Amino acid sequence: MAFFRRPDYRSETTQFIDQLKAERPGLEARQREGRGLLWDKSIDRELAAEAEAARVAQKPYVYQTEAALK
Repeated sequence: MAFFRRPDYRSETTQFIDQLKAERPGLEARQREGRGLLWDKSIDRELAAEAEAARVAQKPYVYQTEAALK
């Protein structure tokens, strides 16, 4: 027998989210749509490879000027 078991406990945050979802049934679908706009993008691998090949190596100390080396 568990003395500290709270089987019916639900935090206020969980209750709020459940209430919000009940009041706005399309909320999760809109969230997924928004995620698709920002995160779920298809990557053009050829373009990414070209961008990687065109990258210029950064100098070890970026604040040192060419004049200071002479």
